Amino acid sequence: MRALVTRPKEDSEGVAQALKQRGLDVMVEPLLDIAPVEGAKPDLGGAQGILVTSANGIRALGRLTPGRELPVWAVGDASARAAREMGFTRVESAGGDVETLAELVAARVDPQGGALLHAAGTVTAGDLSGRLSALGFQVRRQVLYRAVTATRLSDGLRDALRNGQLHLALFFSPRTARTFATLAVEAGVRDSLAAIAAYGLSANVSAELGPLPWRVLRQAAEPTQAALLAAIDDDLNRGFSP
Repeated sequence: MRALVTRPKEDSEGVAQALKQRGLDVMVEPLLDIAPVEGAKPDLGGAQGILVTSANGIRALGRLTPGRELPVWAVGDASARAAREMGFTRVESAGGDVETLAELVAARVDPQGGALLHAAGTVTAGDLSGRLSALGFQVRRQVLYRAVTATRLSDGLRDALRNGQLHLALFFSPRTARTFATLAVEAGVRDSLAAIAAYGLSANVSAELGPLPWRVLRQAAEPTQAALLAAIDDDLNRGFSP
């Protein structure tokens, strides 16, 4: 069986390896390209910590500043892992979404201790700054990268869909899922999705996938890669076959 991974290239490596360990062939089709914001200069002066809502945010920050002493509060396990890979040692994962990250920060951090720097992209999910500002925190949102969406499916992916060569598809963000839905319709391969089991990381992701005619649409029990893989494991253990 063959699985489609739609994450940006750098983010796809870990999940691709996990799928291969399960005996699946993997096709990676990045529907977002990550590009730095030129001239971005992180202002860490007076900050007591760093907020991370994507792995790309902490990677961008780590490339722009040598400092690794500040604590990092990350939205999920993937972004926490990326922070550790960049050399940050005081890292804690909220294991969920923007809501759980705001709850974690509120429980761990004193609003009077200094500003929190949010290493962000041009587009962010949820209103982390608004939620924390309402609790008395000063959030310094700094745009360090931009995610550029694909404008067409690759020839290889279109052919794989038309020829029934894909059996699972994984989606990790609403933007990626929405981009795929749009491009699949434009490429004339919408009906080919009826042979594919789709897996969405969260309710917001699944909402973007819902209008498409998947064989089945699964949602992770919680918004983590581990939970998404667990949903795939459940199907494989039940004898899922193309």
